[in-house]
Amino acid sequence: MDFENLMSCILVILTLIAHFGLRLTFYNRVNSLGWPRKRIKLVEKIAFVETWMTPLVIFAVFFPAVSEFAFTNGSWRELPAGLVIYSVLCLFLGGVFFALWLLWRPIFGVQHADVSRTSRCIAADANATQRYAQTRKCQWSSRVPCNQMFDLAIENVEVRLPGLPESLEGYRIAHLSDIHLTGHFTPNFMTDVIGHALDWQPELFALTGDIVDVQQCIGWLKQIFAPARASDGSLFILGNHDTRVSEPDEVRREMIEAGWTDVGGSALKHSLRQTDVLMVGNEAPWFGRPSDSDMTAIASDLPTDTLKICLSHSPDQYDWARRHEIDFMMCGHTHGGQGRLPLAGPILSPSWHGSRWASGDFYRAPTTMHVSRGLGGVHLLRINCRPELSLITLRRSN
Repeated sequence: MDFENLMSCILVILTLIAHFGLRLTFYNRVNSLGWPRKRIKLVEKIAFVETWMTPLVIFAVFFPAVSEFAFTNGSWRELPAGLVIYSVLCLFLGGVFFALWLLWRPIFGVQHADVSRTSRCIAADANATQRYAQTRKCQWSSRVPCNQMFDLAIENVEVRLPGLPESLEGYRIAHLSDIHLTGHFTPNFMTDVIGHALDWQPELFALTGDIVDVQQCIGWLKQIFAPARASDGSLFILGNHDTRVSEPDEVRREMIEAGWTDVGGSALKHSLRQTDVLMVGNEAPWFGRPSDSDMTAIASDLPTDTLKICLSHSPDQYDWARRHEIDFMMCGHTHGGQGRLPLAGPILSPSWHGSRWASGDFYRAPTTMHVSRGLGGVHLLRINCRPELSLITLRRSN
């Protein structure tokens, strides 16, 4: 094979890679939308079929032209015009999205926040797996090589905030996210997670959504979450998976009866160590978030240097938080990508920004954002992406 043949083959391969990469980009974006689940699943199924049918049809219909181009010094001019246009679009758009994807790889640390992070893993042994796995499917999944779904990572994260009041130096927040009570796990897993958090003696619990996936698990909420007590309260919001139960308001009522405070869609004054802060709950786009007028009204009643903290299910609300000068934002939703490649990090992420904010700590003035990998998931598989209990300590920035 001479050089021209080699380059032609490379172009065909790159076009195929770009084709599949663009479909992955589409998948990430469609799952960030606030559409009903049935509509998203329908779109996903159509997109899945199209993803595989398009190259198969192209090769079936234009195989002689493509093979001649790739292997016998064929020319672009000899290919059908429609195929050339589609290939050029794939290569161009694929190149643009690949460059952006590469820019935001965790290894480069672009726009990452100034934090100190230490991690301790509690690996699940056979006894723990037996205690946590409720269904046969879950038991089988736990035996998949490299599956870390029960290997809890306790992440101690020290976050430096420029606007942190001196009275809140060293403030401790236990951040939980993406519990996903599907009935595959027993309540024991989350009970143990909360036990580990309580051992740390947090001053505040914060839960950023996706609590319940199936109706029958609503009855577990008091058992799991009632023990989670902190001196300054336990706050929660809902996420997109909480829309999958027949009545999400039941989740809210059960959590409130368990002693938690619902801050979803609201902005309110809250006391941390007897210091007033503005606490905001953003459940967009699936439920609500405070209106601009609500944010202005509540902020006008507080000093201008009041610390502003936001619980948001999705990191896609980052720009909204920055517009409203939120100091610290805690999120989940993206599960760290559910799987992470060495060096490259996550690929899948249900976000309008792809895997840019799949997990970690980020800073874009004036907002520092912490994104948890979450604790559960509908898909019983975590590869190089352990469930995360975030134990956050707030520090004053130097």
